[in-house]
Amino acid sequence: MSSRNDAFAKLSADLGLSFDGEIKVGGNYVAALRHENQVFISGQVPRVGSEVKFTGRVGAELSLAQARQAAQISIMRAIALLQRSLDGDLGHVKQILRMNVYVQSADHFTQQSEVADAASELLYSLFGAAGTHARTSVGVYQLPKNAAVEIDLQAAVE
Repeated sequence: MSSRNDAFAKLSADLGLSFDGEIKVGGNYVAALRHENQVFISGQVPRVGSEVKFTGRVGAELSLAQARQAAQISIMRAIALLQRSLDGDLGHVKQILRMNVYVQSADHFTQQSEVADAASELLYSLFGAAGTHARTSVGVYQLPKNAAVEIDLQAAVE
């Protein structure tokens, strides 16, 4: 196993998160899909176990700091799914290609990119240069389960 697995385990512990159990899918789709040398991770909300930890509109019910925590949980779930799709070895990730970040935003909230930065920083800390990626961050009116943030991911793998 790769040192990235160890780094992911340490990062999870540092954030007080565990992704050991089942990561449930809420519909007729898959959480991770591998096609040739790419893996697509479906949108992930800040759910730990069965609980969505951050709900509501950022800039109204939630602060920027809380939204950044929501983004961290969401991207860690995506990385956990990526790891599972690679038979448990994040060492097979060649490059994180793209990340989309959706932020349930209050009318006046315009710091979606700062929310997304929290996820981008985690990707870089875990994968180094291979964690740099193209990115879109947008404010939306609603997200599933009233989640504050939802993130999807695309990676190149070997």
